[in-house]
Amino acid sequence: MPAQAGRWGRFSEHQARQLQRQVQAKEERIVELEMENAVLHLRLAQCRGMTGEAGSAAAGLCPRCLEQDPPRRSTPPAAPQLHRRVQKLKQDIKALRASSLAAFRACWEHLQDGLSAVEAAVQGAQLCHQALLAWQSKVGQLERSLQEADARYQLEKQKRRVLHNRLVELKGNIRVHCRIRPLLPFDKEFGDPASQDSSVPAGVVHAIDDETVLVKCAQPAHPLINKTYNFERVYGPEESQQVVFGDVCPLLTSLIDGYNVCIMAYGQTGCGKSYTMLGPHSKEERIPPWGPHSDLGIMPRAAAELFRLIAENPSRRLQVDLSIVEVYNNNIFDLLAKARGMAASGCRREALTTKDARREVPLLTREPVHSAEDFVALAARSLRLRAELATLVHARSSRSHLIITATLTRGPAAGGSPADQQAERPPLEGRPASGSRGGASCGRAPAGSPGAQQPKEQVHAKLQLVDLAGSECAGVSGVTGSALRETSFINRSLAALADVLGALSERRGHIPYRNSQLTHFLQDVLGGDAKLLVMLCVSPCRKHVAETLRCLGFGARARQVQRGQASGGSPAPRKPR
Repeated sequence: MPAQAGRWGRFSEHQARQLQRQVQAKEERIVELEMENAVLHLRLAQCRGMTGEAGSAAAGLCPRCLEQDPPRRSTPPAAPQLHRRVQKLKQDIKALRASSLAAFRACWEHLQDGLSAVEAAVQGAQLCHQALLAWQSKVGQLERSLQEADARYQLEKQKRRVLHNRLVELKGNIRVHCRIRPLLPFDKEFGDPASQDSSVPAGVVHAIDDETVLVKCAQPAHPLINKTYNFERVYGPEESQQVVFGDVCPLLTSLIDGYNVCIMAYGQTGCGKSYTMLGPHSKEERIPPWGPHSDLGIMPRAAAELFRLIAENPSRRLQVDLSIVEVYNNNIFDLLAKARGMAASGCRREALTTKDARREVPLLTREPVHSAEDFVALAARSLRLRAELATLVHARSSRSHLIITATLTRGPAAGGSPADQQAERPPLEGRPASGSRGGASCGRAPAGSPGAQQPKEQVHAKLQLVDLAGSECAGVSGVTGSALRETSFINRSLAALADVLGALSERRGHIPYRNSQLTHFLQDVLGGDAKLLVMLCVSPCRKHVAETLRCLGFGARARQVQRGQASGGSPAPRKPR
């Protein structure tokens, strides 16, 4: 309204000035015409004087002379024209005066209308100003309400973090899930009665309920096997990938809250570990190579959920760096360095323990990723370099333990209130927690410099996805030569892993982490304070019942390990003053 009133005022002033200029021009024209009229009157008087003199001279002559030569009346020929011009000028002056009066009246009327509009605009501006003051007062009230609501939200968010992680810890910082894969067509190749004879129950491993698995097997010349095992969650053969990830998803919330998380797949060769962790492998050279979205495994789903959670709260300014290694023949190989074309000797790494009992892996390459697509694409390129071999048990048997580590680091603060900075401070700051172990030696490596380090890096949390190589019996898999040597290393490293869990469950004074590069590399996960989820993958085939029982026994020992509470997150929320 004030702007409209201003426009009306400017319009009225402009029109008034224009009309004033027109009136001034008319008045100047009137003055010119009056001067011209005066000049014409003067000429008319001169002409009349000349006419009078001529008449006087004629009157002085004698009558006889007048009779003989009468005087001629000499009328100036220009007098009628001047008379007509004078009359015309008078008419023009009259018309000019009339038009000037009309223009003046119109200007006055416009001026009155403009003044009325200005008065109305001023009144409207006053009303708008009053309304603006009322809205400003209301905005101030809303801002104060928003600040109060934000303070309550921050408090409730901290309470939610505490309650969520207490719930996760009540389920156990080491949780064991069991997944039974379905019978597949290639199981018939091993002559398994459960897959060939319809009279024999399909499989020897059954999910009794969501927490109980039953192994029931009767073989000729063998004792009857009828054992049950209890785990935090048991998935039957019909359970989908989405259902499995649904129980993993809460751990990613804890990861964002600052808790280290590890998800490990354990089991025999061909029991579905890689399918569970990565999804079905496609023969096509494409990215990602894991089939349709419905079959995606834990790794691509976790990447999508991780970046979704990061995007929900951009004030955290979390950055994700990825490192991918494989433990092959008891050696650690950096697959990201290998993907850059480095020789095998150039990408070999070794887990070391420092004087302050921190585990470090010098020169380990870490690549920054900015989206789930980058995460999956980088993993896909590296996984094509993973050692694999076709055996009688599995056409694509993994010959190495795969460990994908996503390190969340905190970028520079983006401002905010001190309360927000306190609520979002790095949880691992100022203490040598397991989440910070290896952080100094595993600095982010830019392109062309795999060993470069980032000083003053603040590690927020770590996510480790572990796809272990499958244990196998050499007689069943039919491997020989170098493949038999690979099998020996795989079984020994898995036995070392079982020994570590056994020592932890028995609370021995010495934990044999260094018996294998696998257990040494995973020392922070196994004996540290990370939230560990072990996904047991078992085959339902009767032929593999021995390996199935060994796998379930491993899971039972893992459940007995008791550790302290996982560290991470902000301190418990304090009541506002």
